[in-house]
Amino acid sequence: MNEIQYIGEHLLPGQIGHFLLILGFVASILATVAYFFATQHRDLPDCKGWRNIGRVAFTTHTMSVIGIIGIIFYIMLNKYYEYHYVFQHVSEDLPFKYIFSAFWEGQEGSFLLWMFWHVVLGMILIFTAKKWESPVLAVISFVEIFIHSMILGIYIGEWKVGSNPLVLFRDVSPLPLFNKADYVVQLGQFADGLNPLLQNYWMTIHPPTLFLGFSSTLVPFAFAIAGLWLGKHKEWLSPVLPWALFSGCILGTGILMGGAWAYEALSFGGYWAWDPVENTSLVPWLVLLGGLHTNLIARNTGHSIKSTYIF
Repeated sequence: MNEIQYIGEHLLPGQIGHFLLILGFVASILATVAYFFATQHRDLPDCKGWRNIGRVAFTTHTMSVIGIIGIIFYIMLNKYYEYHYVFQHVSEDLPFKYIFSAFWEGQEGSFLLWMFWHVVLGMILIFTAKKWESPVLAVISFVEIFIHSMILGIYIGEWKVGSNPLVLFRDVSPLPLFNKADYVVQLGQFADGLNPLLQNYWMTIHPPTLFLGFSSTLVPFAFAIAGLWLGKHKEWLSPVLPWALFSGCILGTGILMGGAWAYEALSFGGYWAWDPVENTSLVPWLVLLGGLHTNLIARNTGHSIKSTYIF
């Protein structure tokens, strides 16, 4: 099959995407290492050099993630069914307005949406976190290593690391159709497309809101780790408060949107009846609210600092 000269395949987007997948993963590792040493050497002359390396690496990682997302949208909009992810989530009759929904319908798209919000928040922190930049970005970059690994799709021996959203359909399926050089022209009629239950405006606005809420909880976590790391057990309480409030508001909004969607359009029989995704999202929100309350107590009385760390 590898000797067949296939006709009509669009391989360049996938090749660029594969490069960006590796580049972004390596950049996240470099950012983690650089920000780690910037934190460890915070009182030494080379601190600034390490921090600058971390900034360049994290920016490179950010651009790689945005580039991968852009390429996937490009191949979905153009309906290049030779890519397995496109075949799974797009069809000939899918309206343009649901392309975004199709993007994050799959696991790989969800991971990319998660990473997108992380890198957006990380870039904001580079400009706003000041003395907390290095330890906070070290934690965020470290988390990005693990999430990015979920979309690598590379093999280490017999062990597959992640699922690549830019893999060709013929590389993951033994269909007899792939014995034909012009198989691409026939794929469209078999494409799976977006689940009809998910062809709803809630699928367009709810997941990005909820994922922003989930992703933003990493920032309070990173500040807590930074406080432990630097031994500044009370100083981190003030800069983390706006981020915790932001996370609570966005995540709460996402949960309310999911509840409304479950009652209006889906087949769950209501929010509590039992949609594990929506109900599970409530748990981190409740924990976050607990942390917000103990944060206010700790800032004003000096008590409950350990509780704030735990929450």
